[in-house]
Amino acid sequence: MEIRDNIELKALTIEHASEIFRILDSEREYMRIWLPFVDTTLAVEDSINAVKMLIGGIDKQFSIFYKNEFVGLVGFKDTDLNNQRTEIGYWLSQKAQKKGVMTSSVEALIDYAFNKIGINRIQIRVAIKNIPSRSIPERLGFSLEGIERDGELLVDNQFTDIAVYSLLKREYNK
Repeated sequence: MEIRDNIELKALTIEHASEIFRILDSEREYMRIWLPFVDTTLAVEDSINAVKMLIGGIDKQFSIFYKNEFVGLVGFKDTDLNNQRTEIGYWLSQKAQKKGVMTSSVEALIDYAFNKIGINRIQIRVAIKNIPSRSIPERLGFSLEGIERDGELLVDNQFTDIAVYSLLKREYNK
């Protein structure tokens, strides 16, 4: 789905695994700060296995293309259709940041969740010190619900507190 000039979301497929690995490998030091799986992604096969797990479940995942080049992932996780809630997760190549790519991509998923799959509540969880990532839910009108202490184990066996944001359908439709 084209979401604006030069930004397109495509359903994640195995064919994207080599591009995922290429970015994670070339930006390893930057990416590993907030994405602990980077340290265990040591070969294209690791990305292939991860993609197989991601596309095998209920949660939809999308590859982000900026100017026809793969630059990251965005998708749903922990979707609970009975309670009409989901979480959005994302990561983006350093070179594609500060261009509105991720904000536009997350905004497209919000619309998709509320208007296509009947979700009532969307959550985004972000390490409190990851300011660029936190700015996305803040920019899109999410409410900060609180801080989950030691909510995620990052690299080097260090826990980080997690900011928990949410947006309800009734708030989005205003």
